[in-house]
Amino acid sequence: MREEKEKNRIITERTKKIGVFDSGIGGATVLTELVKVLPNEDYIYYSDSKNNPYGDKTQKEIIEICDNIVQFFIQKNCKAIVIACNTASAEAVTYLRKKYKTIPFIAIEPAYKMVYDYAYDEATLVMATKGTIESEKFNLLYKKYNNHKTKLLPCIGLADVIEDGNKEKQKEVLEKMLGQYRGKIKNVVLRLYTLSINNTRN
Repeated sequence: MREEKEKNRIITERTKKIGVFDSGIGGATVLTELVKVLPNEDYIYYSDSKNNPYGDKTQKEIIEICDNIVQFFIQKNCKAIVIACNTASAEAVTYLRKKYKTIPFIAIEPAYKMVYDYAYDEATLVMATKGTIESEKFNLLYKKYNNHKTKLLPCIGLADVIEDGNKEKQKEVLEKMLGQYRGKIKNVVLRLYTLSINNTRN
């Protein structure tokens, strides 16, 4: 009897899915890597373009949005949830883990530490949403690994331009944002923006 219950539990677990969500299309790159690592799993991808971008919203608004998405995944019988969004990871994952203790949440970790590890003495620019830069999670990391040569650039409106998919507009906006840093920055940390631009230099 016990063996039969265990067998049924394993079968049930295998039929459950992994939920992946982002505020737009950028999280699809995370999903692609997940499929490579765990090809036998079933996935549900939730692209929340309706509320994109998250970076311009308050933490309370982001938590409410993410909570609704989690409820959707629960209804779809998901066994784990991947937050493929920097802003949502920074602002909502702590709340979600406390509220849904039985569900594993996998969140995006800031790439800033890599700069500290591999390019400590070099000038660095971190491009992120306003919400990410102002988040407690990122600021704790920034203060811990600050090399005093890092500039933070809140990219207000960039997510919308990326979602639109207009390459010329993307190039125009990026050149306007980055013009002041030309020749002054060695490394750029992109906080999961998915850009379809090969070269923004003149």
